[in-house]
Amino acid sequence: MIPKNKFIAIAAIFIFVFSILFIGIQLNSQKEDIPANTEEDSQLSTSSTDNEHYNPRSVEKIFIKGSDTILPVSQAETDAYMKMNPEHEVIVIGGGSSLGIASFIEGEVEIAMASRKIRESEIEAASVKDIDPIETVIAWDGISVIVNKGKPVESLSLQQLRQIYTGEITNWKELGGNDENIKVLVRDTSSGTYGFFKENVLLDQEYSQSAITEPNTEAVVDDVATNTAAIGYIGLAYMDESVKMLGLGTEEGTFYPEADLIRQGTYPLSRPLQYYTDGRPEGVVKEYIDFVLSDTGQEIVANVGYLPVR
Repeated sequence: MIPKNKFIAIAAIFIFVFSILFIGIQLNSQKEDIPANTEEDSQLSTSSTDNEHYNPRSVEKIFIKGSDTILPVSQAETDAYMKMNPEHEVIVIGGGSSLGIASFIEGEVEIAMASRKIRESEIEAASVKDIDPIETVIAWDGISVIVNKGKPVESLSLQQLRQIYTGEITNWKELGGNDENIKVLVRDTSSGTYGFFKENVLLDQEYSQSAITEPNTEAVVDDVATNTAAIGYIGLAYMDESVKMLGLGTEEGTFYPEADLIRQGTYPLSRPLQYYTDGRPEGVVKEYIDFVLSDTGQEIVANVGYLPVR
């Protein structure tokens, strides 16, 4: 027979061991209910702790779209601006003034580039969308009429130019040139230059049905440079030695797109180049436009080939 004091000791040991086993089972069960930290969780947690006081500046984007005439200016301005402001991202897209203004009205871009004035119909469409188009002139341009370097013609009157583009004059011999049918080049209908030329040269008459539409200004220059029969019109910044610039005749005389004549408005195809924003520019959009209008920004305008506004 086991002595009473030994029986009590054995019972105590049994109870102690059973308690330890029971607690172990409970702890293991709770551990299984808690999701294990993955390596990614661990790194994230450490990163959050290590960077508790880190507050990175968010990248702010500006979308600019529109005139192919203004495109080289905006690209050059953007390159310089982003070097000074790497926290800002500026995306510049061409496609024509009309396309840029349409995207602006839809709220897809912060800035529309336009080589023509916004139309009343576009202002009305913008108003429906609660968009308030505000114009900022960033440069001046003089549309240049160009022909092949081998063409003996040196100038045309505005009337002759109108007759060429409406199809009334079709051969260079009518203008003192060779017996050669004129290849009339125009920009696409979304181009602000297309609209400006139609309004100021054709006096809103229709372009000749035989006119050939070019997708961009570079294509106009390339075609004229390689075809002796071609005539086209381009923004001043696209003028190079591969083509000849014609003088334009009015009742006051014959004029070329020279700086003083453009600023004075004496050159008949002088025009402003502008940005459109929704209301007065604010925030990063204002910073960007202020840069374009600064001494540095206006120097870029001149380097590209247009005339500064100041």
